[in-house]
Amino acid sequence: MSLMISVSGIRGIFGTDLTPENLTRFTAAFGQWTGGGKIVVGRDTRVTGQICEDIVCATLQSVGCDVVKAGVAPTPTVAMGVLKHQADGAIIISASHNPEEWNALKLLNSKSEFLDDAQGKKVMEISENESYSYKKYDQVGKVTEDNDLLDYHIQKILDLPYINADLIASNDFSVAIDPVNGTGAVSLPRLLEALGVETVHAINDDPTGLFAHVAEPLPEHLGDICELVKKQNCDLGIVTDPDADRLALVTNKGNLFGEEYTQAAAFDFLLDKKTGACTTNLSSSRVAEDVAKKYEQECHRSSVGEINVVKKMQEVDAVIGGEGNGGVINPDLHYGRDALVGVAMILQLLAEREISADEYRNNLPNYYMRKDKMQLADVDGDALLEKAETIYKEYNPNTTDGVKIDFEDGWVHLRKSNTEPIIRVYSEGITPEKAEQLAQSVIRKIQ
Repeated sequence: MSLMISVSGIRGIFGTDLTPENLTRFTAAFGQWTGGGKIVVGRDTRVTGQICEDIVCATLQSVGCDVVKAGVAPTPTVAMGVLKHQADGAIIISASHNPEEWNALKLLNSKSEFLDDAQGKKVMEISENESYSYKKYDQVGKVTEDNDLLDYHIQKILDLPYINADLIASNDFSVAIDPVNGTGAVSLPRLLEALGVETVHAINDDPTGLFAHVAEPLPEHLGDICELVKKQNCDLGIVTDPDADRLALVTNKGNLFGEEYTQAAAFDFLLDKKTGACTTNLSSSRVAEDVAKKYEQECHRSSVGEINVVKKMQEVDAVIGGEGNGGVINPDLHYGRDALVGVAMILQLLAEREISADEYRNNLPNYYMRKDKMQLADVDGDALLEKAETIYKEYNPNTTDGVKIDFEDGWVHLRKSNTEPIIRVYSEGITPEKAEQLAQSVIRKIQ
């Protein structure tokens, strides 16, 4: 596996692909791209985080940037830091849900959004050409620390007009958390305390960066939190990934909510408060449309990828957005996935509607998703996608990002992978069998 370089940053296994040289070159390019401005730097709990942070901060200083060090902080907290400090960008040192030997640089612009395609390509170009310049001794940047950034983020969540900490506190919620030894270990207890949740049962809450289970919050990794919820009679279980931008939930019966349903609940909560559209990506569950219809609003679909959702949200002036992987994007706070604001919104919903998490989840329609792939080898992927578009012309397929075909009882989304020679085949149906049948039917017809 070589170093993975994309518009969103670089990632790799520390010590083999992700080296101090690579970190320096890419950081210097980003610093140059910002024009030597003020940059917020934060990291998740990985063992190599502190080494990467030292390299990144020193490199930024050396190209003339002033650095605001946030230390260990969730990705959304670093994003809030850009707004708080009116910074020119941020570098988040986190490989998100990759295993603990990985690390990465994730880049934000002055609006606290991930770089778009054009911005990312410019940074990559500066890096490849090494067209950055180091400053003389009297022009290097300064470093300051902001140890209050998490408090600022939490306060901004409490300040949202539809979050009522007193109401949440009056419910005496008992909550279980599994932050997988990541930044949620630092942030979730403080958020819950601020929301008046006094009973918190925690597992994997030591911020060591040595993940107690596979870090991606998928069902097969979350048996322990489900058991904890049942054993302690909790009202809700909360799971975050290492940098706390993704949120998975467990009902009071110890059942997984389903990560596709995190954003559905957030949509349901906010569309009840505000009039406007919502936005998600093409590979997210149809439940998002169902929620939007309930409020007579439109659910817009974007290409897969957080920045694509954000761009579509801004284009249609959406009041809420997200991704089906447990990502909630609330633009009242910032344009980025944020597990902390997601937690506040879910607790507020349960408190206001006087409903248990299990009852609430059972009110939402059930869909079942399946993820397949087609190996390409010697086959032209673009030709296959064109064939799918032609065969299913009567269904008006969406070709924003690959080809998505909506059927009455489900959908199939075909898109080429950016990282391997395959076509990803995502499908969803009203039963698991239907999801499989729809996918297999499409694959057979286009092969």
